[in-house]
Amino acid sequence: MELLPGTASLDENALARAMIEVIPHASALGMELVEAGPGVVEIAMPWREEFVGDPRTGVLHGGVISALMDTCCGAAVLTHPDRPATTATIDLRIDYLRSATSGQRVRTRAECFHMTRSVAFVRAVAHDEGESPVATATGTFTVGV
Repeated sequence: MELLPGTASLDENALARAMIEVIPHASALGMELVEAGPGVVEIAMPWREEFVGDPRTGVLHGGVISALMDTCCGAAVLTHPDRPATTATIDLRIDYLRSATSGQRVRTRAECFHMTRSVAFVRAVAHDEGESPVATATGTFTVGV
C-alpha cells in the first residue's frame, strides 16, 4: 500500500508537495516545498507568533523545528530513486546549534544518502535567513514496499 496512493508516477516535486498536503500538521505549520530532486528535498516554514516557544525573545519552539526536519527527511526518503511506497521515522537525532532568528522563516534541506531493503539513512540541515545552521539532523526511516 502506498503512503500517497496514485503517486508512483509523480516527479519528485509533485510527490514531496503531495506528502506535505496529506500530513495535517505540515499544512497547519504552513510548510511549503522549495524544491525536490532524487532523494533530496527542501521545505520551508514561516515564522508565526503561535509557533514561538519563548515569548520574551520570539524564538521558535524546538518542536516546530523538529516537525519540519522530520517531514523533510521523510519526503527525501520517498523521493529517493528506489521510491519506497511508505516510510516512517525509526530514529531522528536533532542537534540544535542556535536559536532561529525571530521573525525569519526556517528551511530544511534533507538528503536520503543510503537505502537498504528495509532502512533509509537521512541527514538534514535547517537554516533561517542567516548563513549559519540552526540545527542538523541524522535519522533512519523505514522503507516499505
